[in-house]
Amino acid sequence: MAGGGCCDGDSNCRAALREAFGESSDSDSNAPSGVSSGAGRERWRWEAVAGIRGLWLCAAFLSADEQARLLATIQREGWFIDANNQLSTLIREAICLGDVNVGVGSEMTNEDEDACPLPSDLLWREPFFDQLIANRYNPGEGIRVHVDLMRFDDGIAIVSLESACVMHFSQAEPTGTVLDTGHLKKGDREPTKIPVYLNPGSLVVMSGDARYLWKHEINRKPGVQQWDGRELEQHRRTSVTLRKLLASPN
Repeated sequence: MAGGGCCDGDSNCRAALREAFGESSDSDSNAPSGVSSGAGRERWRWEAVAGIRGLWLCAAFLSADEQARLLATIQREGWFIDANNQLSTLIREAICLGDVNVGVGSEMTNEDEDACPLPSDLLWREPFFDQLIANRYNPGEGIRVHVDLMRFDDGIAIVSLESACVMHFSQAEPTGTVLDTGHLKKGDREPTKIPVYLNPGSLVVMSGDARYLWKHEINRKPGVQQWDGRELEQHRRTSVTLRKLLASPN
């Protein structure tokens, strides 16, 4: 069911963004070299991933040109500082101004009427993100199943570049009893795995249950990357992950 963005209106969204980040332009002439804030509103469509509370996907977060410019600047000196600011701004704007889809054919609840890829306390925290890491994976290389470390706050964003892939999510605690052999007790079921297709330029945001109660992995071994009944051809993949460190207890 489609709806508006997370703010109460276009003018309110832009006013809030101007207050937080200053003026932005849709023209590339004044845009940072990596990504251009404000240029993607028409293509931003947020999808809530069925079965996982707090997991949202924006398939067309970055245009092909923005992806190319972002990749071209990864090795530039000081890029991580600039990119953290640029991507943080763009992610916040995409969440505010993008359309939200809570599921075709589902009944809208009072909670869904306020559906947003991130809760407001995370969306407007300062800084939004303060840690950025870019990783490159050759064909066959992926990420092991894991839950992000607890030293990071709620709300994690992952931008995918270059190669398409399928990220699998599974519940952090298995539903069955594991025997000493490592197998599930007879009668218990394997934990459910939910696949999410990540095309180049996509953005996935995790908060709440998706961040803490679900593990995620990308297995790029031959034959594993399947989508719509076909095996995905694997190329080099680059991911950019943005997180916020928790304040030190000291």
